[in-house]
Amino acid sequence: MILCDIGNTTIDWEIHGEYSKQSVENFAPVFYTEMIYYICVNAKLLTYISTLKNWIDITQYIEWKKYYPTMGIDRIMVCEAISNGVIVDAGSAVTVDVMREGHYEGGYIALGLRSAQEAYAKLSPALAWPFNFEVDLTIMAKNTPDAITIGYLAPLIDKIKSLGNPIIVTGGDSKVFSSFLGDAIVDNHLVFKGMKKLIEKGQLC
Repeated sequence: MILCDIGNTTIDWEIHGEYSKQSVENFAPVFYTEMIYYICVNAKLLTYISTLKNWIDITQYIEWKKYYPTMGIDRIMVCEAISNGVIVDAGSAVTVDVMREGHYEGGYIALGLRSAQEAYAKLSPALAWPFNFEVDLTIMAKNTPDAITIGYLAPLIDKIKSLGNPIIVTGGDSKVFSSFLGDAIVDNHLVFKGMKKLIEKGQLC
């Protein structure tokens, strides 16, 4: 099975169990002849790929009533991967979603690490410090790097922990967030796992 997650700048692949990435600039979907299951947030590429018969858009298998209309497709995929748990997708933004017995209970969106650091720097040059990921979130800070790190991370981590277990973390900053979340499970292939579950549902229908 070949799975493809098409973003605005990067293409993520799972090809027969192997994972890889490529730039959108080097992507030529017409040259692929095998059947490929995909999701896509790139509007320009979506219009073109939808004309190719061997490219199967798996969004047709989604039960849309489970989610809200403006919810991102990658976010839906990680939710489809998990029947029970709190899913933290730590990427450009941090999304937190709760699934219970296969039902979507809701979620929220926070700034990602890079965006949060940039926001502090824009607020004041005096706050243009890198986060300290060795900081103890349970104590009050006595220097600026710790103060901004705790100010950003502590409320976010506390809210995630309050939602229950298990906690599953994915995304580019998954290691950072999981280090503050105790027994959290790190799984950076949730999008593809969600895609596979949807494909199985679609083939059974």
